Amino acid sequence: MKMHGLGNDFVVVDARARAITVTPALAIAIGDRHRGIGFDQLAVIDAGAGDAHLTFYNSDGSTSAACGNATRCIARYLMDEGGKDALHLTTERGDLYARDAGDGLTSVNMGAPQLAWQDIPLASEMDTLALPIDGAPVATGMGNPHCTFFVEDAGTVPLEEFGARHEHHALFPQRTNVQVASLVGPDHLRMRVWERGVGITLASGSSSCAVAVAAARRGLTGRAVRIDLDGGTLMVDWRDDGVWMTGPTMHVADGTLTAQFIEAAQ
Repeated sequence: MKMHGLGNDFVVVDARARAITVTPALAIAIGDRHRGIGFDQLAVIDAGAGDAHLTFYNSDGSTSAACGNATRCIARYLMDEGGKDALHLTTERGDLYARDAGDGLTSVNMGAPQLAWQDIPLASEMDTLALPIDGAPVATGMGNPHCTFFVEDAGTVPLEEFGARHEHHALFPQRTNVQVASLVGPDHLRMRVWERGVGITLASGSSSCAVAVAAARRGLTGRAVRIDLDGGTLMVDWRDDGVWMTGPTMHVADGTLTAQFIEAAQ
């Protein structure tokens, strides 16, 4: 299936009915926007302890423990399939809970943020609220590492160079997602994102959660914020039980990979 959340696009493979092995080479081949299908992330649905287990791959073939917008898209698909309004999903990140938020919107609880340096992880002990990097960004873990820069105008940052450089910063041994964010009003942020293993994307769910947490920790906003991304708007609410993210989803198409394509990709 092809899906997207605010233009953050995914290929979703349903492996509940039969075992499907996704190798890094196959993920890269499917992710090729000229010779494959193209995606920001690939997600595999397996049977799990809850309603389903999700595994995520980036377009460079690497894996990610979390992908918020893909989780919302899949949750909407599974809720519609099963006639449910709430789900329990498992991921490498842990147990995630989703619900129908009404008006075609889907909410996912992305879990508690990781704020300690060793949990994000960072290379050594330091203050995660102000990293020793130009711009004093905030580090946050949401099952994957994030580095958030608060700037005057997110739209003017040369993100392609800026994001690529900071993704591989020595402070992040597992690389990092990079966000630039600006405060545009009370509890209202404008954000752009560079995703680890992908590049610039129109939106990112886990990045939006990380930015909301970072802004609240900095005292720039409250815990419930509106975040405007290049692809649209998400609402994020950092509650006692975790970081809830709400927004629209789209199921674009269903398809079948040919045996010829799969064989060539191995």
